[in-house]
Amino acid sequence: MPKLRLMLGDDHTLMRQGLRKILEERPDWEVVAEVGDGRDAVRRAVALKPDVVILDVGMPLLNGIDATQQIVRKVPETRVLILSMHSDEAYVTRALQAGATGYMLKDSAGKDLLKGVAAVAAGQSYFSPAVAKLMLDDYVRRVAGNGVADRYETLSVREREIFQLIAEGRTNRAVAELLEISPATVETHRAHILEKLDIHNTAALVLYAVRKGIIS
Repeated sequence: MPKLRLMLGDDHTLMRQGLRKILEERPDWEVVAEVGDGRDAVRRAVALKPDVVILDVGMPLLNGIDATQQIVRKVPETRVLILSMHSDEAYVTRALQAGATGYMLKDSAGKDLLKGVAAVAAGQSYFSPAVAKLMLDDYVRRVAGNGVADRYETLSVREREIFQLIAEGRTNRAVAELLEISPATVETHRAHILEKLDIHNTAALVLYAVRKGIIS
């Protein structure tokens, strides 16, 4: 079985070295490149096509979120896990919209990095527990404060199943195979889910699922 190929992007050499040491605890994983700026991250990702790129948000020449957008567009098979010091929702939203499938806080990387990379490599979404909790608490406060009915309750049992699977990062085809239905049926359910929840893309759907505590 081939090794999982990883690329690290952070402008602090000591941080990269620390992350590399953690990642190389897994003998079936290989760090194929380290980069210190966003432009180099895009260039090396295109050249090497790693399975997972781990990117800091605050990098010189091109920030991690904009680099993510370019990497995902140019190398769509590569997954991106964002590392950040920022836990507020605006950063998480921007990262998801750029195409990242995971968002991890730097201060939890020591204990969560292996879990996060494994999840992202498997095609699932991943968020640091502190990020997921913060977003869930904020969502609960907003719903309680505004007296707003939770739109999630309008979803059928099947729609809830599909909602979670899509939020976890699975494709329509993968959902269809798991539930033994056609991809067209999955797409129809997906359209109904977005309409009922009044959200308009997969990034927003994932964000909603994190806020609800359905995925973490």
